[in-house]
Amino acid sequence: MFKKKNINNVFLIFLLFHLVVWTLVPSIVNVNLPLDTIEALAWGRSLDWGFDKHPPLSAFIVETVYQFFGNQDWAYYLTSQIFVIIAFTYVFKFSKEFFQNGNLALITVLLLEGIFFYNFTTPEFNVNVCQLPFWALSVYFTWKCIQQDRTKDYLLLGLFIGLGILSKYLFIYLVITIEILFLYLIFKRKKIKSKNCFIAGLVVLIILSPHILWLVKNDYSTFTYAFERTGGIGNLKDHLIFPLIFFGKQLLLLTPFLLMIFFLVKKFQFNFNLKNEKIIFLTFIVLVPIFLILITSIFMGARIRTMWMTPFYLFLGVFFIQVLKEKVITKNFEKFLTIFFFLFILSPLAYSGISILNDGKRTAYPGKEISRLVENKWNQNFRNEIKLVIGDEWYAGNLSYHLSSRPKWMKRLKNDKSKLDISGGVIYTGNPKILKKICPGVFGTIKPVGYCMIGIK
Repeated sequence: MFKKKNINNVFLIFLLFHLVVWTLVPSIVNVNLPLDTIEALAWGRSLDWGFDKHPPLSAFIVETVYQFFGNQDWAYYLTSQIFVIIAFTYVFKFSKEFFQNGNLALITVLLLEGIFFYNFTTPEFNVNVCQLPFWALSVYFTWKCIQQDRTKDYLLLGLFIGLGILSKYLFIYLVITIEILFLYLIFKRKKIKSKNCFIAGLVVLIILSPHILWLVKNDYSTFTYAFERTGGIGNLKDHLIFPLIFFGKQLLLLTPFLLMIFFLVKKFQFNFNLKNEKIIFLTFIVLVPIFLILITSIFMGARIRTMWMTPFYLFLGVFFIQVLKEKVITKNFEKFLTIFFFLFILSPLAYSGISILNDGKRTAYPGKEISRLVENKWNQNFRNEIKLVIGDEWYAGNLSYHLSSRPKWMKRLKNDKSKLDISGGVIYTGNPKILKKICPGVFGTIKPVGYCMIGIK
C-alpha cells in the first residue's frame, strides 16, 4: 500500500497519465472524429435548447470548445478526458470521506480502469460521457446533504442534477433513486429536512425550464426518439430475452473489474448489513439505478443498449470495497497493481489496433479530405461562401465541422424557408440518385453521398 502522504500525488499522476494517454492515442490513430462527437458539433452549430435525439448540454460543450480551438480533433478528445477525470476526482473525494482511508479511496478509482466505459469508449465525447462528472458530483453532494443537511449542499445538488438531465434523460434513473433515498431518510430515520429537498428540486426546475419550454414547442420529439431507441413496447418474448441479454452483457463487461477485485481480496465474503448507514447509501446509489433499468427492460420488453450504462458503474468500486472491506489484504496489493497496469496498457493498445486495422470505422472516414474537395468545387463555381449544409448528422455534420466557413447544419429544411439565408450558399447531402434529378445547382458525388450546391455564380 502507499504511504498516506503520497496518496494524493499517486492519484494525480494516475489522472495525468489517463488524460495524456487517452487524448494522444485517438488523436494519433483516428483520421476523423467519432460519430457522436460530429453529431454534437452539428447540433452545436445550430444551438437550441434541445434536439431531436437529446437535450442540449453536450452540444453546448463542444460548440464552446470549437469557439476556442476550431476543428482541431485533439481538443475534443481532451474535452472528453477532462469530463472523465472530473468524475474520477469526485469518486476519489467521496471515497476518502466515506472510508477515511486514502488507499481504499485510490483503489476505488483504479478499479474503474477495469470497466471499458472509463477508458476504451471515452474518446467519443457524447451524451454518455457528458453525464459522468454530473453523476459523480450528484452522488457526492447527496452524501454531503445526508451528512450535514446544509442548504448550500442542496443548492449544488440541484445544480448538478439539472446539468445531468440536460446531458441525457437517462440521468433520471439516478434522480429517482436519490428521491427514494431522501424519502426513506425523511420518514424512516428523520435524518434530513424535507424543505431542503424542495430547494434542490426548485434549482433543478429552474435549470430545466428552457428545455421544458423547447420540448412543449417541439412536440416532445426527444421523448419519441428515446422510446424508439428502446424498440418500443416489445412482444411477449422480448420481456424475457432482452433483460437476459442485458444481464449477460453487464457480466461480460464487468469481468475485468471483477478480476481486479479477485486479486485484491482474500475471498468473496460479503458484509451486507442493511442496518449500516453506508451500506444503505451505496445500495441505493449503486444497485437501485441498475435494478430500475432492468425493471424497465422486463416490463417494457425494451432493448437496453450497453453504452447507456456508462455512468451507472462509477461507484461500483466503492460498493465492493465497502462490502468486502474486511477481506481486502495488503499483501495482494502488488498483484492488484499488476492487473491494473496490464489493463491500463492493454486498453489503448487494443483501441489503436482496432482503429488502424478497421478501415470501415467512422473514425477512418476522410472527412477533412472530402470537405476540401467539396470546398474546391464550390470555389470553382460560386463566389459566395457556404452558409448552410442540409442532410444527416454524419455526412452533412462533417462538412459543417471541416469547411472553413463553418456553415450551419440542418437535418432538413422542411417548409420553413425563412431559415434559409438566400444570400448564403447551401449544400444538400443525400442519396445521389435523387439529388441528381432535383438539384437546381451544381451536382457532384463522392461515394456513397451526393452533393447539391446552390450559390451565387
